[in-house]
Amino acid sequence: MFATLSDRLSATFKNIRGKGRLSEADIDATAREIRVALLEADVALPVVKDFIAAVKERARGEEVSQALDPAQQIIKIVYDELVQILGGETRRVRFAKQPPSVFMLAGLQGAGKTTLAGKLALWLKDQGKQPLLVAADLQRPNAVTQLQVVGEQAGVAVWAPEPGNGVGDPVEVARSGVEHARQKLYDVVVVDTAGRLGVDEEMMRQAADIRDAVSPDETLFVVDAMIGQDAVATANAFLEGVGFDGVVLTKLDGDARGGAALSVASVTGRPVMFASAGEKLTDFDVFHPERMASRILDLGDMLTLIEQAEKAFDKSEAEQMARKLQAKGGKDFTFDDFLQQMQAVKKMGSLKSIIGMLPGAGQMREALDAFDERELDRVQAIIQSMTPAERANPKIINGSRRARIARGSGTQVSDVNQLVERFFMARDMMSQAASGKFGGGMPGMPGMGGMPGMPGVGGKKSKGKQSKQGKKGKRGARSGNPAKRAAQLAAAEDKRNQQPAPGQLPSAFGGGDEAPGDGNFELPDDIAEFLKKR
Repeated sequence: MFATLSDRLSATFKNIRGKGRLSEADIDATAREIRVALLEADVALPVVKDFIAAVKERARGEEVSQALDPAQQIIKIVYDELVQILGGETRRVRFAKQPPSVFMLAGLQGAGKTTLAGKLALWLKDQGKQPLLVAADLQRPNAVTQLQVVGEQAGVAVWAPEPGNGVGDPVEVARSGVEHARQKLYDVVVVDTAGRLGVDEEMMRQAADIRDAVSPDETLFVVDAMIGQDAVATANAFLEGVGFDGVVLTKLDGDARGGAALSVASVTGRPVMFASAGEKLTDFDVFHPERMASRILDLGDMLTLIEQAEKAFDKSEAEQMARKLQAKGGKDFTFDDFLQQMQAVKKMGSLKSIIGMLPGAGQMREALDAFDERELDRVQAIIQSMTPAERANPKIINGSRRARIARGSGTQVSDVNQLVERFFMARDMMSQAASGKFGGGMPGMPGMGGMPGMPGVGGKKSKGKQSKQGKKGKRGARSGNPAKRAAQLAAAEDKRNQQPAPGQLPSAFGGGDEAPGDGNFELPDDIAEFLKKR
């Protein structure tokens, strides 16, 4: 969502990098570019004015004039001010001293309140709570049914005494839902109220009546982050008519300019508490202003990435993988281990969002946009088409085996070749990283972006001398005599089963019917140098 704003700010900062001192003209030009970037992102004008005034005041102060790197100091000032307009600090949920705690959702129709209710309930469940969803939206057709479906997906109970579709009293449903939760010992009640098509006085009174009936501990205003300046006007209307304690931003994965996220908290004085960025119930988390500011400035969001990894990866399994990579140069790491890691990565969310949390991800946005998430499914299909013996010892995967694996997975033999090649290369790199030879850091996932990566995310497909030589060997290396050709094939099979010599790639990189008979070919300089270090 913040791609355009991020790109504009990055271009602005490039213009002042390398300068030992910033003049008044430099500061004014930088402030002007930042102003244009914020206005193009649809940020509210009062917010932009206050933001630019604060940046210019601090930029002219001693903290920049005495800084060793003025450009970095300007970036820090912009980061600090972004954090402030996004709310300043993370706002945690308040729970009632005496259960049940009541959370009321309010907002425009179409903002995603019903789905958000299920996401919030699942998040509360993961926090050790026992939530109850209350279907108090009796206006929108099938809203009650939708909440029941979402509740079933989240594994939480739903209180829906009325069928909805215009039938029933939403105030009484909300009141009876809280009483039911008190009797059945539910920790939290999430009340889903009706949305409205605009600032409707009658519906606003209904929301106020529900608020008075249930006395919510948290009233959350749900706003679609894609509606731009309208979000500010709607938020102010709700603040006056109903009042709310915090904001929930939905559809942050959209391609709108994102000004709502940067405006609502500053204009209303109410913090953004949660953010939803996807259709899955798990695409929901606490909103951290400092992390969002870091993403906007293309500085990455490593804390969120680490938190997601901790949820997806089992600690004992991770330690076992590390031991495998450290022992015997990583030779005990198999395709089964790789598949297990890949499935854990998929639990973290889309690969695009994961890589997008890395610092500098904005520089490879085009490659990320072009990446096909189904590539992971194709890799999984290739691995699952291998026999247990092939997954345990990839070196036995010769030409005929590769052809069978390709047929079984519905892919091309070249896809199998590329996966096996990347597996060996990445296993060596991961083994070196696990042994500390790269000076620490996160070991790369074989087959993932840029480490070496899958096509479309930074990884490069193999091409050049190997394929050309393979074709040459295919045309001229074999005899036309059937007996002699059989002897040649037998000799080639023996060589494929032998361990590769130092500096020579294993035969699984292209042996069998599609590679030269002796398995030798010229290596690129960087790979040859890498193999010598081993």
